[in-house]
Amino acid sequence: MFPERGAGEEEVLSELRRKTAEDLTFDSGRILGSMCTYPHPFAIKIITEFIDRNLGDPGLHVGSRKVEEEAIEMLSSLLGLERGYGHIVSGGTEANILAVRAFRNLADVEKPELILPKSAHFSFIKAGEMLGVKLVWAELNEDYTVNVRDVEEKITDNTIGIVGIAGTTGLGVVDDIPALSDVALDYGLPLHVDAAFGGFVIPFAKGLGYELPDFDFRLKGVKSITIDPHKMGMVPIPAGGIIFREKKYIDAISVLAPYLAGGRIWQATITGTRPGANALAVWAMIKHLGFEGYKEIVRKAMELSRWFAGELKKIPGVYLIREPVLNIVSFGTENLERVEEELKRRGWGISAHRGYIRIVLMPHVRKEHLEEFLRDLREIMKG
Repeated sequence: MFPERGAGEEEVLSELRRKTAEDLTFDSGRILGSMCTYPHPFAIKIITEFIDRNLGDPGLHVGSRKVEEEAIEMLSSLLGLERGYGHIVSGGTEANILAVRAFRNLADVEKPELILPKSAHFSFIKAGEMLGVKLVWAELNEDYTVNVRDVEEKITDNTIGIVGIAGTTGLGVVDDIPALSDVALDYGLPLHVDAAFGGFVIPFAKGLGYELPDFDFRLKGVKSITIDPHKMGMVPIPAGGIIFREKKYIDAISVLAPYLAGGRIWQATITGTRPGANALAVWAMIKHLGFEGYKEIVRKAMELSRWFAGELKKIPGVYLIREPVLNIVSFGTENLERVEEELKRRGWGISAHRGYIRIVLMPHVRKEHLEEFLRDLREIMKG
């Protein structure tokens, strides 16, 4: 019921704290199955100071709009492109929908089809339903990468584009994007790379010497990339990113917003009102940490994931789904449902609905958290 009279701040805050007490928090170290993390303290400061900025009406916040453009330029540079076109959006879901929308609008096909791996994020299901695009699912290889030959065999006159994944949600697998790029070029199709997770991991992991395939705009067939700063970029939610190689893709999804206080603009994002503070936080975090700072974050996460995978192998009845590629470790067990239920009963934020338990080694996850998790898992497996 809507209250008749207002309550004091402390009373409301106390009630809110009580109601959210059952939430798991990132700083507790109990959240092991999320691709998000506790934001960097500096990013929180940026959000607090600039929380009133609205990039949905950039004519009112001209400086913020320019900062967003600079953030896109820096992300484009990280991804091998001198100049890109895009926005900081609500997350990978919106970014993926925007890419599919651009491909559909430019293709002008009566019955559009999109070819994507069976490992693709569920956001593409939303995109297909919203945009009237048929999803054509490509098979996976034994290592869980997309079967490029199957992708090519599924191309028809109705195909509007191809999707590759750089850091799959379940296993952190990176598809053979160079081969997908070649196929896309051969057939004159655009390739979208969903690097929502891997975008803030792969460039730095490669800088550390990890052998990972190219996945970005250095490959000519790649026309758009999703990259989420609110994952390993440590920017507060929501802060996703969509970057296009060419301006025509942005133009293809832009609609006129004629009534805004700041003046008429062409708007490409799905959301109208957009939190400008989050875009400013993306800019600020890149400036603050730089390549070396992010490389150190990724180094810790990658090393921890390899150690953790090794410890899991020592537990009878536990097996890895595959060796970790990025900082994601997924494993199966005997009586998986029972193991999941018991782990959750002990307060661990994990899930096993894919047929395995996925642990994401985000910056908030420390070795002592994993040691406690391993102790619990050993006890459960013995029971």
